[in-house]
Amino acid sequence: MRARQLEVFRMVMRCGTLTSAAEALNVSQPALSQILLHTEDELGFKLFLRVKGRLIPTPEAEELYPEVDRLFSDLEGLRQRAGDLRQGKSGVVRLAASAPPSLALVPEALRHFRAAHADIRILSYVVPAEVIVAMLDRGQAGLGIAMTDQSFPLIDTEIIGHTRIVCVLPSAHPLASREAIGPADLRGETLISYRAESLPGQLLRAALGREGVSFQPEMEIDVSIIALAFVQQGLGIAIVDGLLPWHSFPGLVTRPFRPNVALPLCLLTSSRRPLSRNHELLRAHLRSACKSLGLERHEP
Repeated sequence: MRARQLEVFRMVMRCGTLTSAAEALNVSQPALSQILLHTEDELGFKLFLRVKGRLIPTPEAEELYPEVDRLFSDLEGLRQRAGDLRQGKSGVVRLAASAPPSLALVPEALRHFRAAHADIRILSYVVPAEVIVAMLDRGQAGLGIAMTDQSFPLIDTEIIGHTRIVCVLPSAHPLASREAIGPADLRGETLISYRAESLPGQLLRAALGREGVSFQPEMEIDVSIIALAFVQQGLGIAIVDGLLPWHSFPGLVTRPFRPNVALPLCLLTSSRRPLSRNHELLRAHLRSACKSLGLERHEP
């Protein structure tokens, strides 16, 4: 039975007469009758008995009807789900982000995304950039966001903003009275910062090198959030990204670091996997979040 034959059979079962079924399907009664007769010929048994102008379902028709009705209910559900996906009303998004964006940019984006698309389920992962790339390649995440513009095979990279490097120090530290912190201020201080081979480490080494200062942290970290406990415990001062909400942590202050060093905020997507409608919506909110947080531009 083809889809049209199923539709006619279902409607006749529901309406009980050819006239009512034809009106419901917006076809002529003779055309509907012809489809029904052709269906019975193909099946090799009668679906209805004609009794005093009414159609009486045969036992075979009664047995088929629940299955046909279920098929149409499933089809209607499929249509509804497709419509919801088109309008961003249901589905799942999978976002993989490194730690700093996860604590600042991502919450801002998701706040607006959830307000507009509350029915969409969100799977959020906090992982390093290398893992983000692997997840995108395997289809385990649809979007990634990290502070790197490094080129990866089969990954598209879009810079959506920048965040500056800042100095994080205890609020009682003598340098907290300064408006900004420069290389000369670091003399005699225990420096907490990124590994030299990391992108932030490379940018800092280049910037300080132009000032004639070497970049040699006494305590190296992979992720800026690790510096939180170190600075709170008085182990040193940190030169890290300013994306994290450092002001929300007790006992800490941030000061601009000179020379200016900016880290890119990048959206990562698979070049061989098209984005779903929902991931397109989330990507737009991530871009908007950069603008609302003042991260979309960097002036040297």
